Amino acid sequence: MTHDRVEAPVTLRGYLLCVFAAFGGILFGYDSGYINGVLGMSFFKQQFGSPSNDKDAYNSLIYKTWEKSLIVSILSAGTFFGALAAGSVADWIGRRSTVIVGCAIFSVGVIFQVASTTVALLVPGRLIAGFGIGFVSAIIILYMSEVAPKRFRGAIVSGYQFCITIGLLLASVVDNATKDRMDSGSYRIPMALQWLFACVLGIGLFLLPESPRWYVKKGRTQDAARALGTLRGQHFESSYIIDELKELTDNHDYEMRNIRTGWVDCFRGGWKPSSNLRRVVLGMALQMMQQGTGVNFIFYYGSTFFRTVGLENAFLISMITTAVNKFGRRMLLISGAIGMLVCEFVIAIVGTVDEGSKAAGICLIVFTCFYIFFFASTWGPAAWVVIGEIFPLPIRAKGVALSTASNWFWNFIIGFITPYMVDESYGNLKAKVFFVWGATCTACVVFAYFLVPETKGLSLEQVDRMLEETTPRTSFKWVPHHLREGHTDGSSPETTEKMGHQGPLEQGEQKGV
Repeated sequence: MTHDRVEAPVTLRGYLLCVFAAFGGILFGYDSGYINGVLGMSFFKQQFGSPSNDKDAYNSLIYKTWEKSLIVSILSAGTFFGALAAGSVADWIGRRSTVIVGCAIFSVGVIFQVASTTVALLVPGRLIAGFGIGFVSAIIILYMSEVAPKRFRGAIVSGYQFCITIGLLLASVVDNATKDRMDSGSYRIPMALQWLFACVLGIGLFLLPESPRWYVKKGRTQDAARALGTLRGQHFESSYIIDELKELTDNHDYEMRNIRTGWVDCFRGGWKPSSNLRRVVLGMALQMMQQGTGVNFIFYYGSTFFRTVGLENAFLISMITTAVNKFGRRMLLISGAIGMLVCEFVIAIVGTVDEGSKAAGICLIVFTCFYIFFFASTWGPAAWVVIGEIFPLPIRAKGVALSTASNWFWNFIIGFITPYMVDESYGNLKAKVFFVWGATCTACVVFAYFLVPETKGLSLEQVDRMLEETTPRTSFKWVPHHLREGHTDGSSPETTEKMGHQGPLEQGEQKGV
């Protein structure tokens, strides 16, 4: 006998609870993006700069190249360590509480930034804020993956990337609105607004339930049932909740018998299909490749870059290219990487061959927008979706933390070295820097084809089983079948057809009578 439904109907309230968690992306995006415009503000150069003959100087004042690198990249350094720490904290106090703590730490960093009048205070402020962002960026993905219904998990986690884009866009708009002020409000207003987003996220999370899977991990099954009931809009003793909870507890019991939970255990197992190491390498490499697309070059240094190739009103151009990023989702990683590498090579070739012309400038803007579109519709959301799905529960928090830390480590490296690649007194690559990003996107195509599995339409427990039994290139053929200990997650063809090809783990287990 089987239940008639795959999973509980998704209520508007349950959907909104999951969607709100994606608001953390606005905090992430705004904090990453506001510095791009601030670095180009005249008063900021005057306040934080040193005497210089640089053509971008204001009143012969501008910050040194190493100061620019440090101001931008120190956020990523803090986030790297915050993401690593978040893995253990999330297993200890819970997913929701960890994000709230991250918002509090972030707020302290914002206070330092707003109060700063020198690089010596601004840098520690961004470091502290980065540590808080590390908590948020690592665990909000984990939280959304664990609470979202499987039918909407990809869309909801992709919404995190959409919110990052909104944050980047808001940062560009605010920077553009304050750039002409000749007082400290020019940079303090964009900095202070970060605190508002942290407050909304931190306070709002008090109204959301904790992850049911964390409760299961802690042996608190009654609390897990209540949390599931809240998320699914069902009474905690309904058959929907009982069936889903049984799936979670059965899978957790199996994993706890076979998988240890320490940090060292994340790197055990070699390259066999059930290996933790295989999944950790996949998650960390995927985030490294996402950074290797070069998209943060535009978000961190776009205003400076567009000025170096002769385009006027770099602030407005930054707003346009950021706005494009909100469109498009659900495309394949491979096609996205191909689209990006084509755009990057076009930008590099046109910007090098026809440097300084109006036609070349228009071409650069257009293909930069296409480039961001391809990123936003593929690698932007997909990298975050996949790392939230591929780890077994005993090491899930640590695996997501390691993957997120990889993102921020490479973010730091790219943010630090980029000024040396494009500044006139060093590499002076100008548009030729896109030859570098085009080459890395070519590597992304190869990586996605050979190493990234298909996880669409599977519960987290089904993803865990699929990764044990397939290779990335054959994963799309995998269909749910018998679960651990004789439990089934396969359904008859008739049931599958009625349920829209969803696996019955979300409907309830198929039991023989």
